[in-house]
Parts: sequence; C-alpha cells; structure tokens
Amino acid sequence: MDNSELNDIDGLRGTAEAAISAAADEAALEQLRVHYLGKKGALTEQLKRVGGLPPEQRRSVGQAVNAAKQSLENRFRERRESLQTESEAARSAAEVIDVTLPGRGTGLGGPHPITRTLQRVEAIFGQLGFGVAEGPEIEDDFHNFEALNIPLDHPARAMHDTFYIDEHTLLRTHTSPVQIRYMLENPPPLRIIAPGRVYRCDSDVTHTAMFHQVEGLAVDESTTFADLKGVLIHFVREFFEADLKVRFRPSYFPFTEPSAEVDISCVFCSGEGCRVCQRTGWLEILGCGMVHPEVFRHTGVDAERFRGYAFGMGVERLTMLRYGVDDLRLFFDNDLDMLRQFR
Repeated sequence: MDNSELNDIDGLRGTAEAAISAAADEAALEQLRVHYLGKKGALTEQLKRVGGLPPEQRRSVGQAVNAAKQSLENRFRERRESLQTESEAARSAAEVIDVTLPGRGTGLGGPHPITRTLQRVEAIFGQLGFGVAEGPEIEDDFHNFEALNIPLDHPARAMHDTFYIDEHTLLRTHTSPVQIRYMLENPPPLRIIAPGRVYRCDSDVTHTAMFHQVEGLAVDESTTFADLKGVLIHFVREFFEADLKVRFRPSYFPFTEPSAEVDISCVFCSGEGCRVCQRTGWLEILGCGMVHPEVFRHTGVDAERFRGYAFGMGVERLTMLRYGVDDLRLFFDNDLDMLRQFR
C-alpha cells in the first residue's frame, strides 16, 4: 500500500506540472493553484489522508506529499513570473510610439485680461519714467489708514468695508500703503506706480471682494497739478488708443488736496449718450489729486520743499471698458470660451 500511495502522489504531481506548463494566463494559473494547493485541493486532501495510514507508512507518504507540494509551489511561482514577463513584453510591443504619426493638438493659452491690462498700464507709465513698487497685502492700520490722513475717527473709513484680521491688522483696502512705505524708505524726487490686489467686503455685478488697483505717486520740488493732468490725459489716450475727451471734476479724498475725479468720453457711444454712461456721455475711471501735507508729515517729506501728486484706478474697470465686458464676475468664472477671446 505504501508504493500505491507514493505512485498516486507522483502521478498527481506529474499531472499538475503538465497543467501548470500549459496555463495560458495568470487567471488560469490561479485556478490550478486552488485546485491542487487550496484548502480543498487535491494535494491537500492527500496530506489529510496521511493520519489514517498505518504508522509505518505515515513518514514516507507525508514526506512525499510535502515534497510534491514544495515542487508545485516552485513551479507555480516560476510559471507566474514567466507569464508576467510575457505580458509585459506584449504590452511594451503594443505601446511602441510611432514617431511618424502627427502630434496631438494642444490648446494655446494666453494672459488673463486683467493681466493684460496690468501689463499695458505698467508699460505706458514706464515710458513716462514711473517705476513699479510693491508691498504686502496684509497691512497694519498705520500704513493703510492713519498715514494717509484717515485717523480712527475719520468719516472716510466708512467708505472702506475692511477685512480685519485683528484690531491693528487687515487686508489692504487700496495700494496706497505701498506709496507710504516707499516714501518712508526713499527720499524724493520719486515717481512710482503701485499695482496689486486689494480687498473690500463688496460683491455684485461691478464689485468683487478681491480686485486690483494701480496707484501712482510723483514727488518733486516743482510738481504741479498741470503735470498730473498731462500724465493722466496721455495715459487715457494711450490706453484706449483713441483721442478721448477727458475732464477733471472736483472731489474729495483724505490723502489729496485738491482732489479730482477723472471722466472720459464714453468709449461705447463716443460721448453721444447710452445705457452704459447713463445717457451722460461720460465715464468715471479714476481719482487723483495733490498729495496732502499730512501724508508728507507722516512720511518725513518736507512739505515746504516738495510737492507731489497721486492717482488711483481700478484695473477691472479699465479692463471692462477696454474690452466691452459688462459683468465683472466674468473675469473670475474661468469660462474658457470667454477667456479664449483674449489669446
């Protein structure tokens, strides 16, 4: 009976090895493994029968079953590695790149319209000798308000819906603090623009909580309001590439005196009157004025010797007017069809 048991085991191993060699893929190989070596597999059943054999046969049959099991496990591992190698080779052959095929088309991007406007503004003022200055978007109360002649009890603070971080720290509401920082660090004469993001609690068709401004500053011994007018009229006509009419209306800003708001003839109706300009023929685009002596006092500039002018404009408004966009939110909706127009 000993020889019969051993012959059965040898026969089972031979049949299993032949099936393993013929397995076409890893799924078929796994089925064979379960059939022979699983919990209810053929070789496992042989091992369970060892306990029922006469004592003198158990040792030799048990050794034969374990040897067959070890041999089959090795054959399964070798065949699995072989199938994986064949599969990888076939996949690599299928993924060969034909360099003679035409390339895939790629979409071309371009600067965002806000970025285009900023670049254009910087280029125009750069031709007039203005440098570009930058500053932090998280500001303190002194630079954002007090140094600009807007003390704590000043009614002008009601004009700014401010994002406060704490009692003395806030998100800047304009880029004028950059002018303050620049004057504190650089003696006049000076001529700069300060483009950048600013923040206010406001959101509708023409306002967003985050938007962009460009503010300008020039300080010298002989600076006059006439110089300011000349610079801004030149800028307007260069930016819109048209001989637009420009007018200066008296206004109020706490950091300039005298102050003015600048209007241009409507770019949509050429001053005839339309819905955009509310039938007036004019569009407001920026504010300006001569630097207030209190601002010079806070920055250590001698107001008896130096005079300066400042101006500020909203970049989104300029962009809307230049490109005919009637809803500010379109700039931030990431609508690719809309943005492709500016490539």
